[in-house]
Amino acid sequence: VQLQASGGGLVQAGGSLRLSCAASGRAAVTYAVGWFRQAPGKDREFVTAITWRSGSRSYADYAKGRFTISRDNTKSMGYLEMNSLKPEDTGVYYCATGSFSNDFDYARDYTNSRRYGYWGQGTLVTVSS
Repeated sequence: VQLQASGGGLVQAGGSLRLSCAASGRAAVTYAVGWFRQAPGKDREFVTAITWRSGSRSYADYAKGRFTISRDNTKSMGYLEMNSLKPEDTGVYYCATGSFSNDFDYARDYTNSRRYGYWGQGTLVTVSS
């Protein structure tokens, strides 16, 4: 499985960006697609995730109301629409695919980056003040 993230760039505070994640390979997406980010000097953190089959969405608190995750099953593509960006949103954004046993397993652990086995290379988002 290969993942390719794109769409990052430099944007002013209050602006928007749309990130894309292209998945390829056999059984490219198994259960869910997640987005994580890593700011300079900080640990990687969960942003949002979507289950591939049902499209159920989950967000970190800071992303609610500003970010929207979506997917296109026919194209094996995931998207992250980010609005009202803030300087603290600056970081490298990664998409990843996660394997979970069932809905209960997913609900319990979808924010855990270790449950995501395949990762894209990351795309840099820089928000200027």
